[in-house]
Amino acid sequence: MIEIKEDLIESIVHQAIEKAKKMDQTQLLSITKKINKIDPIQFFEAAKKTNKNRTFWTSTPDEFYLIGVGNAHEIIAEESRFQVTEDEWRDIVDEAIIHNPYQVAGTGVVALGGMSFDPLKPTTNLWEKYHPSQFTIPEYTLTIHKNTHYFTVTRSVETTDDPEEIGAEIKRAEANLFTQKEELPIGSKVIAKQEVEPEQWMNSVEKAIDDIQQHQAEKIVLAREVRVRLDKRAEISVMLKRLIHMQQNSFVFAFEHGEDCFIGATPERLVKVEGDALLSTCLAGTAPRGKTELEDRAISTDLLNDHKNREEHDHVVKMIRHHIETYCTNIKIPKEPVIYPLQNLQHLYTPVTATLKDQYSIFDIVKQLHPTPALGGVPREKSLAFIREHELLDRGWYGAPIGWIDSNENGEFAVAIRSGLIQGDEVSLFAGCGVMKDSDPQAEYEETNIKLLPMLSVMEA
Repeated sequence: MIEIKEDLIESIVHQAIEKAKKMDQTQLLSITKKINKIDPIQFFEAAKKTNKNRTFWTSTPDEFYLIGVGNAHEIIAEESRFQVTEDEWRDIVDEAIIHNPYQVAGTGVVALGGMSFDPLKPTTNLWEKYHPSQFTIPEYTLTIHKNTHYFTVTRSVETTDDPEEIGAEIKRAEANLFTQKEELPIGSKVIAKQEVEPEQWMNSVEKAIDDIQQHQAEKIVLAREVRVRLDKRAEISVMLKRLIHMQQNSFVFAFEHGEDCFIGATPERLVKVEGDALLSTCLAGTAPRGKTELEDRAISTDLLNDHKNREEHDHVVKMIRHHIETYCTNIKIPKEPVIYPLQNLQHLYTPVTATLKDQYSIFDIVKQLHPTPALGGVPREKSLAFIREHELLDRGWYGAPIGWIDSNENGEFAVAIRSGLIQGDEVSLFAGCGVMKDSDPQAEYEETNIKLLPMLSVMEA
């Protein structure tokens, strides 16, 4: 571990206290240092002893991890959520005292969180702990970037705080969180599964097909819920470990809010920004994996040549280009999609790269891209109006932007699919499908069953 000398910590804290006195308000302070390698799941499990909310994020192909513990500050926006969230974030970064010699993505002041799918749809008790926009700046953050490990302490400093006491508090927290012999508990098992009104959902699919055939829309995405009962309270650490192992090429995430936890493994990146370099991805068009290599190749070929899936994929490609043109230069999009394989599923995939213009931010791009045709439909407003009226589900954060931003102008958002909301020993799982004019309700129902497999497999492992 690379130690930061105690007198340096106390000096930085003293500086924050003096600024707090001058401004007559609390002062946010952030200190980042390199540490020895530490297992991210063990770190997450050790944090359970703190009784603080935990946040977990990893991009498994990049071997990039962010694990947050506690809440140094929270940004909540009920209305005008993109603008309010960005404005408050900018103020926080501008005012914070940040000691970060590394300037690595995911270090310094970091905020992790997400947004609801549709703030105009009435909410239910299911998502009462998750706001339309809610980002947490953790007290303690573990960052793993290119096999190098960093630890960031972020806290609000009061005018009456004592630098020595804060230094001692940081040492105690490190001693607890860096425990590396945490035994993971035994995972839970599924004992009951209930589909929420499947026949009514299929009726909604038929209604969507009728509207599309009457030219009310081109595509409408409808989601449904399956409620699962476990034999005991869910063990988040165990589920995360299974997801990382079983769902490679995905973003694995967990956002705890009190007793609830939104967890999943989504393959769909919305946008990634590093400086001015932007990456978005089109992921639409779905098929199962084959049982043999020969069968798998045959299914991939069929998917690449399937008219419905290609049309669905092309909607997303065109939408992304259209919505980022104002904000970016040097937009590059391959002419043809390729196959993106996962354990249970495979998708059509097209990457989009561009350069973000100076006056714009990742929030501008998220606002433009959400919801993509893969989660909402085409055209956007008509499909959303249909979803609000006919979908049985309060999507909450399902299908919505989730991710992180840091004080170094980096950030990444994914689309929260292949996910579930854990509430004690019960879990709500969500899956959706894109309804087109030639859709078949039974086939769409079966597609949602396939998309439920990643989370069901983890809980039944």
